[in-house]
Amino acid sequence: MIASGGPAARPGHDVGGIERATASAVSPESVEELDGWLLAFDRGSVNRAKSAVPLQHAACDEAVVGKIEARYAAHGMAPLFRLPTLLCFDALRRELTLRGLGARSPTQVQLGTVSAMRAACVRSPADIATTPDAAWAALFLGEGGDPVDGASRVAALSRAPGSLYASVRENGHTIAAGSAAFSHGWVSVHGMRTAPAWRGRGMAGRILAALADAAAARGLERCFLQVEAGNTAAQALYRRAGFQTAWTYEYWRRD
Repeated sequence: MIASGGPAARPGHDVGGIERATASAVSPESVEELDGWLLAFDRGSVNRAKSAVPLQHAACDEAVVGKIEARYAAHGMAPLFRLPTLLCFDALRRELTLRGLGARSPTQVQLGTVSAMRAACVRSPADIATTPDAAWAALFLGEGGDPVDGASRVAALSRAPGSLYASVRENGHTIAAGSAAFSHGWVSVHGMRTAPAWRGRGMAGRILAALADAAAARGLERCFLQVEAGNTAAQALYRRAGFQTAWTYEYWRRD
């Protein structure tokens, strides 16, 4: 578990907009709001589509934990909390611990700008489509991945309304892919994948460039993405594209 600490997100971070945009991008089966929290319910494996997250970074009554657990029980689901590692949530973390939940999978929320994301790539951008084709989906199901989880991610990203899908192709094969959703005034980047043999060769940058062009055409400049805290290779790419970590969260669940 990452130790709590660090400042809360600045007002300009628009925490509520980011979390609502995240839910829109992964398109859960249903969504509710409860006492300043967004609750997503889904039967797939994508944690963002089936977790509860606060809509502001401020201390809240620990009693909300029981209320959230009751809502997930009503849906026949185990509770899953997506909680930022900030000082203001220390009391909530203690309550979760007392209830037998533990922290897993630290993940960074990174913010950037469309213009910086585009400027980071001087090569030709990837191809853009309004629907993902079989070759795009195949990158989630192939070498080095969990096919069940990959299929769930493809399904979640494919059903998000208005999303776009970028692909880099070589000799008829899709070797890199990604998607962007446009919601609540934000561009969110999701599903970044590059075939193992093509990593480190600038393919992901071409994906970001294409998604940036699509966002600019829509008049959007604010963008965000989420990356696992241990994925240093991806973090290096995103730093070059102008992204900076705004906060880190963990998933709290029972074993």
